[in-house]
Amino acid sequence: MAHNKQSALQQGLIIFIFLAVLTALEFFIAIAMDAIALLILVALVKAGLVVYYYMHIYRLSSDDEENPESYRYKTGTNRLGLWLFLLSDAFVFGGLAVARFNLLGLTRPHLSQELGLLVTAVLLISSFFMNRAEVSMEHGDRKGFLVSTGITLALGLAFLAGVVGVEWPGAIREGVTPAGSAAGAIFFMMTGMHAFHVLTGVIFLLVILRNGARGLYSAEKHWGVEAATVYWHFVDVVWIFFYPALYLIGAVIVG
Repeated sequence: MAHNKQSALQQGLIIFIFLAVLTALEFFIAIAMDAIALLILVALVKAGLVVYYYMHIYRLSSDDEENPESYRYKTGTNRLGLWLFLLSDAFVFGGLAVARFNLLGLTRPHLSQELGLLVTAVLLISSFFMNRAEVSMEHGDRKGFLVSTGITLALGLAFLAGVVGVEWPGAIREGVTPAGSAAGAIFFMMTGMHAFHVLTGVIFLLVILRNGARGLYSAEKHWGVEAATVYWHFVDVVWIFFYPALYLIGAVIVG
């Protein structure tokens, strides 16, 4: 893995470019051909890139510190606890995805694919800046951390505004309502649960932004930043699967 700041930032940029290209590719696949297996493959590749390079899952086995009083040891146990929580949370989202295909099969709600692509792009860009925020703090750059975290926070709010403030009213105008049909119920459950997690992530970002401004983090001790980063990228991973499930896969339900 990248050790100096410049190479770490470069790695984050390269991963973001891959994610952007793959997102554009899946949008093209959805409008140009009927290739569900390919859409699923693209989503899996995107999720793998985020989990490995942005969420640093390899860190679970990288710390051999044995002193239970040390900061490194406590960070290692905290890291394991966070990942176990995310794994349990993933079952909730997985259940929603299973319900979506069980109820709707190869059909989907009548939603704006362009808006879906836009909010997806906003969330991916937010993950890019969250990665920069973490890298900055890992190398003692408090100003870079504060700027990148602030941008991530703004993009998270923009994503919420796009989904809750624009997509929800638009879906209702198209007849996709929470109580009107299975499509409406599953759409609002999936996006609502995800939006709740984004909101939780925004609150998390506000906390670390405040703590960072007060100088509570350093290059040696910044577990709070790592935890917020991993959680934020987890929310991104969930959307990587929800986006094609809601906007790209299947024929639009008419009426």
